[in-house]
Formats: sequence, C-alpha cells, structure tokens
Amino acid sequence: MNIKRYSAYALFFFGIITNAQQVLTTNEAVELALEHNYGIKIANNTVKVAENNTGILNSGYLPTLTGSSGAALDIQDSEGQRVDGDVITARGVETRRYSAAVNLNYTLFDGLGRLYNYKRLKEEHQLSELEARETIETTMLQLFSIYYTVAQLSENTDALEETLIISKDRLIRAGYQFDYGQSTKLAVLNAEVDINNDSINLINAKQQLRNTKRDLNVVLGNQIVDDYNVDTDLSFLLALNKEELLEKAKANNVSLLQTERNINISQLDIKTNKAQFLPTIGLEGSYGWNESTTDNPLAFTIQSTTSGLSAGLNLSWNIFDGGGTLTRVKNAKINLENQKLQKEQLNIDIERNFNNAWDDYQNKLVIFQVQEANIKTSQNNFERTQEKFKIGQVTSIEFRQAQLNLLNSELSRNQAKYDAKLAELTVLQLSGELLNVEF
Repeated sequence: MNIKRYSAYALFFFGIITNAQQVLTTNEAVELALEHNYGIKIANNTVKVAENNTGILNSGYLPTLTGSSGAALDIQDSEGQRVDGDVITARGVETRRYSAAVNLNYTLFDGLGRLYNYKRLKEEHQLSELEARETIETTMLQLFSIYYTVAQLSENTDALEETLIISKDRLIRAGYQFDYGQSTKLAVLNAEVDINNDSINLINAKQQLRNTKRDLNVVLGNQIVDDYNVDTDLSFLLALNKEELLEKAKANNVSLLQTERNINISQLDIKTNKAQFLPTIGLEGSYGWNESTTDNPLAFTIQSTTSGLSAGLNLSWNIFDGGGTLTRVKNAKINLENQKLQKEQLNIDIERNFNNAWDDYQNKLVIFQVQEANIKTSQNNFERTQEKFKIGQVTSIEFRQAQLNLLNSELSRNQAKYDAKLAELTVLQLSGELLNVEF
C-alpha cells in the first residue's frame, strides 16, 4: 500500500473522530473555571463574609436593645404582733411577682475605637478581594498549565500515531522484500520490534492524555461529561513591552497590593489600641413594669404595680490596666515596621522575578522558533531518506533513525511551543495583567 495514501486514510479517519468530539476552547475553559472551580467559589464566599462585616450592623454604631421578663411565686409563713398586743399568724401566704423591661444601651464615645475598627473592616474587605484575585490568578495558571499539557499530549499522540502508521507500512514493505528475496528476515524482525516500541509509546501517551484530561476537568469543577479535545492553535503576545509591564508589576502585583493593605491595617491597629487610653461614655435607658400580689394579712397592700422610664449616662475609664494596652501599642508599631520591611523586600523580589520570567519567556520563544526550523530540516531529511529507502539506497536502520529524528523534533517542538506560552502567562501574572488579557 502506498504510504502517502495510507497516511491520508488514517488522518481522515482520525479527523472524523476528532470532529465528533467536543472542542474545549481556552475561553470556554476560563468561563467554566470562574463559575465552577471550588477554590474560586470558596474565595468568593470569603469576600462576601468580609463584605458583610463592613455593614452598619457590624459597625458598633447602632444601639443595643434587650427585653427581659420574669415571674416569681413565694409561699411563706409569717407572724406579727399588733399594737394592742394581739398576735396574728399567717400560714402558706402566697406572694406573686411579675416584671417586664426593655433596656437600651448606646456607646456615645469610646476613644474612636469603633471608627478605627470600622476602617479596619473595610481594609480587610479589600484584602479579601485581593486574596480572591490571587486565588483566581493561581487557578488560571493551573488551568492553562493543564490545558496546554493536554494540548501538547494531543499533538504528541498524533505524532506517535503517524509514526506507528509509517512503521506498519515499513513492516509491510520489509515483508514484500523478504518474500521476493530482496532482504533478510532480520529486516522484518527489526520492523516488528520498532512497531512494538511505537505501539507501547502510543499506549502510554494516550493513557497520560486521558489522565491529564481528568485533571483539567477537576479544575473546571467536573463540568465536562464526555470526552473532549482542546484547541492546539495558539498565538503569542509579541507586542509586550518589558518596561511597561515592569511598571505595572510594581503597581498592580497582587502580592504587593496585599502588603499595602496589611500596612494600612497595622496602622489602624495602633490607633485602635491607643483608643483604649481614653474613657468610654455610654447612654442607657429602660422602661420597666412590675406587679406584686399577696394575700398576707400583715401586708399594708395586697397588690402593687409600678411602671416607668429611666435613663442615664455612664462613664468608665480604665486608668491603669497593668500595662497591657501599652504593650499592645508597642507590638502593633513593631508589626507595622515589619510590614513595611516586607514591602521593601517584596519590591526587590518582584523586580527580580519579573526580569527572570521575562528572560525565560524570551529564551523560550527563541527555542520555539529554532524547533520550528528544526522540524522543517527533519521533515526534509526524512522524506529524502524515505525515497532512498524505497529504492534500497539506505538501510532500515538509517530509515528508522531518520524517522526517530523527525518524531523527536515534533515532540521537542510541541514542548517548546507550550513552554513558551506558559512563560508568557507567568510574565502577565507577575505584572498583574493576567486577568486583563483576552484568551
């Protein structure tokens, strides 16, 4: 059978299977991950909790209103003597008491502690949003790493399938040559060994591909039910400007923004602790109702009812608490200094990491371009060796070496292709631009 015709049939057959399967694009994968990834869902819920904490109901500025009620029954024996000397005894006297009250408490002044705490909650809300963004960025990098691994393994599998087709055609050709006395049995045996090796490589590649697809599905929240393919076409953002991205990294890097929020929180912690040096002034009021009923003959009244309002101001001042507040203020200042030092260290780390990532990206782009050129050379070498093999000018060993050279070139090109794309995404993540790029 003609090898080109055989390859055409095979590619046509595999093309039918591919078209029958769902093709998951990068945009679809991103949408599924943002909606269904469990880590992102948890991060978003954490943001909602922080948002709830910044509401007026958690600010401490609203008064507290409590209600209370009670009932009591006393059964007692009592004895009394009148002025005229008569003694009166009462057995099993019941006394019933009922009460109800509404109490209001409101803090008028607490040394501005509530204000600083409210501002702290807002900073924590913004910090939680940054932490959610960090989770999303990390998930996106994980998503693309697995997605492009699937794409690479898909292309590797195609290359291995094509290699196996060529090896099978070689076995057929070696069998014909042996039957007509043009070669020895050794050529047939060598071809069979190579087919076995190619088959094993293909089986392993397909298994690895299936496993990696399952890994990708986990990141997507297990939303892909049937088998699917991924898009193996990609492009690079070659118009990226290093200096502009570095400036964005210094301004928008999520880790740096988190450190700035922590600095603000530490500053508010100092003010909150200092507020404890000042007095607290509160307003309290209540409305109460009380009723008491008794059948004691010694009592002046057998029933009494009282109700009314009461209000007042209270002041408390912790003049000295053993030095605990002063210690907390000192520790808060030290923590603020540590946060500032971490920011300085982070600025240095970000610039270093960005420069390393940028150089890595540029190097991998060059490697990819070299591998692309190497594919053409290997393809040309294989085609010439194949023609010479058909007319008996090269041995099967030389043909096999040319075949392996082409396969290795394809596998290396695939590796370089997706390595370069992931390096590009790392640059975007460090500069804070990963979530602003259209995929």
